[in-house]
Amino acid sequence: MQKYVLRRLALMVPTLVGLSIVVFTMVRIVPGDVVALISGEFGAVSPETKEAILEDFGLADNMVVQYLNWSQDMLSGDLGTSIISGRSVVSELSDRLPVTFELGILAIIIASAVAVPIGVISAIRQDTAADYMGRSLAIGFLAAPNFWIAILLITFASKWFVWGVPSTSYPSLFDDPIANLKFMAMPASLLGLGLSGSVMRYTRSAVLEVMRQDYVRTAHAKGLAERTVVTRHVLKNALIPVITVIGLQLPVVIGGTVIIESVYSIPGMGRYYISSINQLDFPVIQAINLVVATFTVFSILAVDLLYSVLNPRIRYS
Repeated sequence: MQKYVLRRLALMVPTLVGLSIVVFTMVRIVPGDVVALISGEFGAVSPETKEAILEDFGLADNMVVQYLNWSQDMLSGDLGTSIISGRSVVSELSDRLPVTFELGILAIIIASAVAVPIGVISAIRQDTAADYMGRSLAIGFLAAPNFWIAILLITFASKWFVWGVPSTSYPSLFDDPIANLKFMAMPASLLGLGLSGSVMRYTRSAVLEVMRQDYVRTAHAKGLAERTVVTRHVLKNALIPVITVIGLQLPVVIGGTVIIESVYSIPGMGRYYISSINQLDFPVIQAINLVVATFTVFSILAVDLLYSVLNPRIRYS
């Protein structure tokens, strides 16, 4: 196990280097001029001032030198300075990352609570009305865009229910946990239901595969009750790959909170990312992309290790 972890960590180095090159290059080729952004679209800037601005943001050198300087700063924990706010990108993200993580974790919990029971019922009642209803729900959750549902809820539900109106200010989890959870309930539910469709289908397939195994047939032949067979034999093995799939969805959810955070005015990383793109704040854009990519790489490793813990038959050599 230790050799496997060390080998995977070593393989992450070229992966992260490649990701950083892609992020750095893609941001640099986006149309836009930092000088025009700072001075105003019609602002007159002298050559000396333009050179000073480019030097201040590390844009005076060629692309290779810029990347090497940026990589050196990044390894030392400096992700640059926001062009718009003038604050350190690290300090900006430190305020917003916990909000996005909370939203993502709540969405995962809701998705698991909805998808796993429906997927199991759909599998053990295959080709019945319950199965067709569960499959239809899964397809509906996959097909319906959560931002469209969010707008409908805000527009129509607010006419009859107070909770349909998003709050104008975000209550911190540490200052007022109850108000925070009330604020997060609707956006987390929308994200979770959108995610639950794929988890529901995967749960159904995994349970059906396990139910066809010989040891499950043997358990039925012994006269065990269906609930006992499902809880002790089927779920114990079928949910192992499902848990790994749910774990892999966390970075996807965190990277996909952009629209929901914008609709519900949540001061998270997704909303900050949208505003940075609109304002061409390239240090923030490349920092957020790099953070999400790094988190995804480490999440894949964590899920691989979790799979070996849940399934002792897995051995890494």
